[in-house]
Amino acid sequence: MTCEEMRAEDNASTIIQFVLLGFSDLPNLQGLLFRMFSIIYVVILIGNSLIIIITRLDAALQAPMYFFLENFSSLEICYVSVTLPRILVNLWTQDRSISMLGCASQMCFFLMLGATECFLLAVMAYDRYVAICNPLHYPLVMNHKMCIQLAVGSWLSGIPVQIGQTCQIFSLHFCNSNQINHFFCDIPPILKLACGDTFVHEIAVYIVAMLFVAVPFMLILTSYSKIISTILRLPTARGRAKAFSTCSSHLLVVLLFFGSATITYLRPKSSHTAGIDKLLSLFYTIVTPMFNPMIYSLRNKDVIAALKRLLLKKIV
Repeated sequence: MTCEEMRAEDNASTIIQFVLLGFSDLPNLQGLLFRMFSIIYVVILIGNSLIIIITRLDAALQAPMYFFLENFSSLEICYVSVTLPRILVNLWTQDRSISMLGCASQMCFFLMLGATECFLLAVMAYDRYVAICNPLHYPLVMNHKMCIQLAVGSWLSGIPVQIGQTCQIFSLHFCNSNQINHFFCDIPPILKLACGDTFVHEIAVYIVAMLFVAVPFMLILTSYSKIISTILRLPTARGRAKAFSTCSSHLLVVLLFFGSATITYLRPKSSHTAGIDKLLSLFYTIVTPMFNPMIYSLRNKDVIAALKRLLLKKIV
């Protein structure tokens, strides 16, 4: 073993915690960032909780589409709660250290919930496909049992693979630095700290990303190509507009989430830069969950009507 390898081994053995640099390169904006992220977190919690409440309580929203929307809003609350509270603590205390176990746990939950989001978005696209392309068979195909199975499958399918991937990444030796140039423990910045050749691990990341990101995205594109083809054949402009309105909000969320996630996880390691990674991560970890309630409510007349009924009931 060479002297350099021995020093790397020594450094690797001493790393028992990491430091999340986050937004430390903006020292004069720490207070502003704390207030901004606090407001965003509250908006996400309130917005998604409102959707869960109205889809549970309103009789007009007891359809498969809104059952999946309720699951999606619950997922967004869990998903953003993996990263945002930690960001707020770091900004408030300026203590950016995180234990290796804490970092691994954050990454594992983040990846599992991210996989759930990919599959759930694909399930929601399939639901719209059946509703628009096969409306007569819709009640039979999307029955309560099928909806439960699809939702449970979306929540559970990524767990074993993402636990395995997290264990694989944290079995690496880390040397030279324990500073993660990111605001949470994500795969690309963690791999940058690893000693030696990480080619095999990068290939594993690409394979998992293809399975959990690219495959659901292709299923969504297939569903929407058939949906658009069916909509264009509808005889009336009013029918086409109504069909498009039920799909446009979901399609917008898909583009926001999958666009940023695909660029992050399917780029070569050499093309990763800290600034771009942070910007892209903000989109799929914070921006998308914040805009989801607005996208689904403002573009859906049934949700707006249910919200009005709920508010009127509270006032009365």
